[in-house]
Amino acid sequence: MKNIKRIVALTLAMALLACACLAFTSCDNKKYTIGICQLVTHDALDAATQGFKDAVIKGLGEENVEFIEQNAGNDIPLCTTIANDFVSKNVDLIMANATPALQAAANATPDIPVLGTSVTEYGVALGIKDFDGLVGNNVSGTSDLAPLDEQAQMILDLCPDAEKIGLLYCSAEANSKYQVDEIKRILVEKGVAAENISMHAFTDSNDVSAVTTVAADNCDAIYVPTDNTVAANTEIINGICLPKKVPIIAGESGICGGCGIATLSISYYDLGYATGEMAVKILKGEEKISRMPIAYVSKEKATKKYNPTNCEALGITIPEGYAPLG
Repeated sequence: MKNIKRIVALTLAMALLACACLAFTSCDNKKYTIGICQLVTHDALDAATQGFKDAVIKGLGEENVEFIEQNAGNDIPLCTTIANDFVSKNVDLIMANATPALQAAANATPDIPVLGTSVTEYGVALGIKDFDGLVGNNVSGTSDLAPLDEQAQMILDLCPDAEKIGLLYCSAEANSKYQVDEIKRILVEKGVAAENISMHAFTDSNDVSAVTTVAADNCDAIYVPTDNTVAANTEIINGICLPKKVPIIAGESGICGGCGIATLSISYYDLGYATGEMAVKILKGEEKISRMPIAYVSKEKATKKYNPTNCEALGITIPEGYAPLG
């Protein structure tokens, strides 16, 4: 009888151990579904998405994650459709690449974790007054805000004879407006007369050519921020400004390579990678997104770069401290 009891006890213990092992294995190998909404195809956003995916795969294992990637083709309303589709699929996390994608995802769900990347200023994007760096709900992410004061100084250093400075941007992108407003404020503080700084806003790709032509005809130098519509239309902008001998200081390296002479930019791959590391911590339950502040790039990681082709065409000599675009 005692032997029978021992056998039963041993069998029960083995069964419980097997269930525990099965539960552990099931939990350890959980498959996650991540929706990625990217506003438009261009080098910076593409690099951020790739960095994000690489970090997630490294942290979770390629076999444990499924990415649903959607590109809005710079159609801002389509971002809302994509975000709502992710919510209907009950994805585990949404990565929103660029400000309109972040706004759409944040409006689509109060529950699913939303991580933004390639977003300049979250307070502006989400309409948060006196933003302190922590959204505090289901939204967090990384910022691509480069030192705007140093970018403004670039305009003065590389275009010292420019009397009229134009700020070219897309009015539909809240963070583009934020950047040009800041650049104007900084330039005025540095001694540029406010009346010599002009705003040139286009609403979408359809009026890029017309607005750029006006800017090039009336300005001696132009600044463009980290603007997705600009990034998608650099060939058009370069085709207008370069023949008119109007140099462009750009907010990031992809735009600079397409139509600029110089930039102070960050690595968007690294930015996306940092966002992916945040995603891993959230999905593994190591951190709560509501307690994760926005991650900003340190000034030390911003790099001065120049476009050799455009500088040569415009006869601009770049000082030491700038690296050529690869």
